[in-house]
Amino acid sequence: MPGYWLFLVVLLLVSCKQKAKVADLSQEELLPTIEIALHDLATDWYPKALDTVYGGYWSDFNYKWDKVGKQDKMIVSQARHIWTASQLALFYKDERYVKIAAHGYHFLRDQMWDSLNGGFNTLMGIEGTNLKRLSTNKSTYGNAFAIYALATYSQISKDTAALELAKKTFYWLEEHAHDPVYKGYFDVLQQDGAWMLDVTDNDNHYDNFIRKDWKDQNSSIHLLESFTALYGAWPDPLVRERLEELFYLIRDTITTEKGYLTLHLQRDWTPVSLRDSSEVYRKQNFYLDHVSFGHDVETAFLLLEASHAMGLQHDTITARKAKKMVDHALEWGWDSQKGGFYDGGYYQDEDSRTIENKEKVWWAEAEGLNSLLLLSQLYPQEARYYDLFKKQWAYIDTYLIDHEYGGWYEAGLDISPEAKKRPKAQIWKANYHDGRSMMNVIRMLKGEFPLTESHKRD
Repeated sequence: MPGYWLFLVVLLLVSCKQKAKVADLSQEELLPTIEIALHDLATDWYPKALDTVYGGYWSDFNYKWDKVGKQDKMIVSQARHIWTASQLALFYKDERYVKIAAHGYHFLRDQMWDSLNGGFNTLMGIEGTNLKRLSTNKSTYGNAFAIYALATYSQISKDTAALELAKKTFYWLEEHAHDPVYKGYFDVLQQDGAWMLDVTDNDNHYDNFIRKDWKDQNSSIHLLESFTALYGAWPDPLVRERLEELFYLIRDTITTEKGYLTLHLQRDWTPVSLRDSSEVYRKQNFYLDHVSFGHDVETAFLLLEASHAMGLQHDTITARKAKKMVDHALEWGWDSQKGGFYDGGYYQDEDSRTIENKEKVWWAEAEGLNSLLLLSQLYPQEARYYDLFKKQWAYIDTYLIDHEYGGWYEAGLDISPEAKKRPKAQIWKANYHDGRSMMNVIRMLKGEFPLTESHKRD
């Protein structure tokens, strides 16, 4: 037993020394460590994720990067790979990533587009030597990521057909998902794109049936980023109109006065709340109603990005609201001891609140890293943002990056030690959040991120 306790003490001292070392690094010293981490992430995923048998990308890898699992093809993760590979091609000026992105584009075009009803299918499964549609309905969220990927890929590849498919998807959403009365978009659609307001029985086993009548922050913020990318590739007046529409809905309606996003809303944007339900029911349906710190810090960035893309000059309102969202997440959802953002909390009432899930999920930590450094450059007079950025990187490097097998764990090991042996990849886990974050952070540290200049506050 004495030897065991000595081992724990030594381990603790080494861990503290590593985190202290990161905290003491200058900007010039910190940059190479993040550049190496990005390079490692890119080579961990590619080319091994390329599926040369069925097309697109393999979905499932275990913690040692063995290809294990069903390998279903979901539009979200398939599109995210195209976007990430396209961004890596731009970042590294490397044609290999253009080819990796092209591989995914061809799969979306040839296999995931619904030639009968239009729009992209949500989920395909491998059956023998063929692919079979597994999903029973369409998702606006999934189609948003297809637009995001296609618009970005079209710019780095100069493939006009990819841009035409992005436009086609945009018009499909315009016809089927957009609400011309109350604005915004429904996420849960029937397979032919019809709304589900009048569907009362779930005989067809629709996905997300409980959400069929609602709008939501998650599909809204990702439509925002997809239309931002599409507008950059195709500055069409209708794209601009829908981009502005989503921008103001997210900033001024979905974001609350306290500085967090309402997760679900009625068609007329009345917030959906489970506060009056039993505690058991509320906890069982946590995903429908809580404060998601990861989405809040991510949306702060996406709003600033959209404002910049639209050329809004001196947009102090958006800068102030983005800051408030990050500050709210820091004040409540931040672990001041180790660093990292908790997954979610809940307001019992205006004055009483609790952290409901302390897990620190990889994507939220990546988005937090990005937004903390962004705020440090927008508000250089507030030194705490840069200090918190460094602490966040120390957290990621210590608890999220797998220095043995590569890749990022699904959740931070300080709260979720079992995540060490969770899959490195599954249909909801690819490399878009962590890849985007590190590319943005590197550009910011090098002074090559134009967004910081257009929103910089004195």
